[in-house]
Amino acid sequence: MPILVTGARGQIGRAVVDRLHSAGLPVRAASARPAELSVPDGVDAVELVLDRPETFAAALDGVRQVFLYPNPEGIDDLIKAAVAAGVEHIVLLSSSSVLAPGAENDSLALHHSQVEEALAASELTCTFLRPGAFDSNARGWARTIGRSLPVQLAFPEAEFAFIHPDDVADVAVAALTGDALAGRSISLTGPQSLSFRQQLAAIGDAIGREVAVERISRAEQERQMSAFMPAPMVSSLLRGWEAADGKPEPVAETTASLLGRPARTFAQWARENTGIFTS
Repeated sequence: MPILVTGARGQIGRAVVDRLHSAGLPVRAASARPAELSVPDGVDAVELVLDRPETFAAALDGVRQVFLYPNPEGIDDLIKAAVAAGVEHIVLLSSSSVLAPGAENDSLALHHSQVEEALAASELTCTFLRPGAFDSNARGWARTIGRSLPVQLAFPEAEFAFIHPDDVADVAVAALTGDALAGRSISLTGPQSLSFRQQLAAIGDAIGREVAVERISRAEQERQMSAFMPAPMVSSLLRGWEAADGKPEPVAETTASLLGRPARTFAQWARENTGIFTS
């Protein structure tokens, strides 16, 4: 029986597809635009659009395990279709934002918590994976660093226990293929808390030159981010960064505690991705 992976164009979804396929397990990759998917030979690509319930039955046919990207739109219909299809377990890629103070009024947190609540009220067994900030968020600095310009930050000392995307994928696969994590809500982090400034120093070490940091005002950061990001997301991120300014984030569950394998570090991620900062 195939494992259905939604959001298969995303970095976590694609990594989950690749791991399951490499393990010899049947995988079905779902996307709103399946023709744009690049998946290994032998992996079925199917259409699944959350505001089009007519796409659910074919995608879920014969499926017992689902890796789900969060989207509150259409979640109730998707749950009904999953139950009707005989799905037994859903692993949701949620977010640690659902546990943050003020989450009930935060658009980013609500996007995830609404899906969690709908799944929790269903008869399905569900595992909620709640990663915090990703190592790969540093891609947002790539163009600036590539042009040897200083990275401008309102809160350069904001700290997070950034997690490597591959660690999230490893935990997701473990949840999909075993029973140890079934039914749990798991906060995921990397192995250590780092500030943005420390991240940039690690990138500098990886590319062999110092990356300068320039402190700017919160208002200027908001202006810059609003040029390419919706206002609610900008507000959510800035609130989180301000709250974390100078405050280490406690390390939660990692691949070490869950899988018995050392968690990947941000320095490792930086070494793996030097090309995006030097091209």
